[in-house]
Amino acid sequence: MPSVVFMGTPDFAAGVLRSLIDSEYEVTAVFTQPDRPKGRKGVLQMPPVKELALENGIPVYQPEKIRKEENVRILEQLKPDFIVVAAFGQIIPQSILDIPPYGCLNVHASLLPAWRGAAPIQWSILAGDQVSGVTIMRMDAGLDTGDMILKKEVAIRRDETGDSLFEVLMEMASPLLLEAMGQILDNRAVYTAQPEQSPTPYAKMLKRQSGLIDWSCDAVYLSRMVRAFDAWPGTYTYVNGKMLKIWKAEPVPEDEAEQLQSAASGSDQRAAAPGEVLYAGKKDLILAAGTGALRILEVQPEGKKRMDTASFLRGYHVQTGECFGR
Repeated sequence: MPSVVFMGTPDFAAGVLRSLIDSEYEVTAVFTQPDRPKGRKGVLQMPPVKELALENGIPVYQPEKIRKEENVRILEQLKPDFIVVAAFGQIIPQSILDIPPYGCLNVHASLLPAWRGAAPIQWSILAGDQVSGVTIMRMDAGLDTGDMILKKEVAIRRDETGDSLFEVLMEMASPLLLEAMGQILDNRAVYTAQPEQSPTPYAKMLKRQSGLIDWSCDAVYLSRMVRAFDAWPGTYTYVNGKMLKIWKAEPVPEDEAEQLQSAASGSDQRAAAPGEVLYAGKKDLILAAGTGALRILEVQPEGKKRMDTASFLRGYHVQTGECFGR
């Protein structure tokens, strides 16, 4: 029975680990990120991968830096046939890549060479991509630059969110990984080199402040941002100094946006400021963007529950001409 050491951290990685546990492979150890404080109280929380490993009696290691010599020695002693990496969150050094005879395989949630980096799902939606997918690759010392073994593509729906695409790709990833591992063991795998340059920017890790809305951006871009960042980091603005999370929004049709902008400009023909409320009715809230306008459909005021716009407008007296943002 071929042995596997697994390296991963979030839910996406836990889904891949589950498939390995249920397969013919023996998962001898799991490496994941250290427990981190979460929430206002800062309670330490285990990564999803650690929880799953402990439930199945698999030894867990949580190094701050995987490249340290003691971690390399542990892996050398484990002698895995494969190392499988999925959203681990650390760069794997060559000293570890050289250990398993069948290689270190990475499960990456994009169609490489596009969207190398830590947050490919969110950046793909934000960019307005029509397709996404999963790539299984043999790792090298670069950042998601290794030879590709298998890829599978899926269309991105018009209403796709980061969370929904995550679920689709997680279901695709596991069977694709197992197929690639089988091809390697049977000496049938075909390794395809990636081009040196990616056609997209690096999908850098998202931070909490990445979700702050810049109202000077295009309304279509802002609507994609709301969808892309729904699970993390969330998309938010400020109203009277208090945070307002935007859960759902859509760009207003161009002709309607022009009419609203014209009405807002009034006799002085001034341009509506980005973030300015163009319309606030009983059930409808429309704000000016840098280009076009954004209809707000679902929000969450600071300290409150998620609600539709009609409920928000009943409790918060938003006025036309008022500006959202800082």
